[in-house]
Amino acid sequence: MDQVSFNGWKRNARIVCQDVEMIVTLEVGPRIIFLGFIGGENMFFVNPPDAGKTGGDQFRGYGGHRLWIAPEEPLRTLQPDNAPVQYREEDGFHVFSSAPDKFSTRKEMRIRPEADSGRFVILHRVYNHSPYDLALAAWSPTQCSGGVVLFPQAPHATHDERLLPTRPLVMWGYTKISDPRWTWGDRLVRLRHDPNMGPTKLGSLVEQGYAACANRGNLFLKRFACQPDQSYPDFNCNFETFTRQDMLEIESLGPMVSVPAGGYVEHQETWYLLRNQMPPAEDGACADWLADIASARPL
Repeated sequence: MDQVSFNGWKRNARIVCQDVEMIVTLEVGPRIIFLGFIGGENMFFVNPPDAGKTGGDQFRGYGGHRLWIAPEEPLRTLQPDNAPVQYREEDGFHVFSSAPDKFSTRKEMRIRPEADSGRFVILHRVYNHSPYDLALAAWSPTQCSGGVVLFPQAPHATHDERLLPTRPLVMWGYTKISDPRWTWGDRLVRLRHDPNMGPTKLGSLVEQGYAACANRGNLFLKRFACQPDQSYPDFNCNFETFTRQDMLEIESLGPMVSVPAGGYVEHQETWYLLRNQMPPAEDGACADWLADIASARPL
């Protein structure tokens, strides 16, 4: 691990995997604030008013990748991550840990670059330091600098094959189906960033366990688990995507669990960054293209 300065923060960890580099803040967080090819552009969004800031008791939207608690509610979810993190290496992981917040939860990211497969394995842990059990889900949103998010729908089935629903699409109060940023394919849903439009959001249960953001000719692929026998937050969503005028978000969630006193819950994502990948325009071709990419790159 190298220590570098970035966007006003003097102390950050730089982690390299093949030709991809990641920067993790040490002065706030845990936050992954940069992901890109070495010497290239940041795939992630950094919020200009908050760049380089530290301290204080108000939540700041620094950008990048963070660890949150679901279901979302103002007090427990929007805990500030403005203090320095502790760093150590353990079992091949770079470990970034916060102090417990006022609700007795502590957040930790464990990051392992795997050069053989060209991927980053990221374990998100929420620890319970309270004397009682806590009901929550680990939630890992990533803010990208633009582009389009793509995620698969459940496979098509005829009425005779499946009588029960298979394609949950969860919409927030500000989501409009007619919003031109959405493309509703039979096999794939796309959300396009538009710097002139405000918030919209959608959630789903993505049993295939993958979603991606395409931007500037590159593809950021997230792999994550789906446990259909478990209950997920937000009407059973293990995946959500959100955008507004300045960024585009790709999120995965773990199931709702009861974290015992002194215990923790863990949620894994595996990341791949691929060069020269352009999503096909046609729905079926794009769904096949993304499925082929994901099948070669496991969780």
